[in-house]
Amino acid sequence: MSITRSVSYKWHAVASWTWDAQDETCGICRMAFDGCCPDCKLPGDDCPLIWGACNHAFHLHCILKWVNSQTSQAHCPMCRREWQFKG
Repeated sequence: MSITRSVSYKWHAVASWTWDAQDETCGICRMAFDGCCPDCKLPGDDCPLIWGACNHAFHLHCILKWVNSQTSQAHCPMCRREWQFKG
C-alpha cells in the first residue's frame, strides 16, 4: 500500500533595480534615470547610463545627440569640461 501526497507551494517574487548615479535625473532631458530617455519606450539595458570622465551621468541617447550636435570639441553639458567617455 502506498500513500501519495501532493503539496503545492506558491510564492510571488518582487525585484527592483536602480542605476548607481550621483544625480537622479539626466542633465540633458531631465528625465529620471530609473525611467528612460524620450527616445525609448522602456527603461533598462536598451537605455543605459553613460558616465563621462568628469563623473556626470547621462542617458546614452541623450549624450550621443549632445556630442553630435557640438560643432567643435564636445563638452560636458554640466561642467563644460571636454567630453570623454569614462573608461
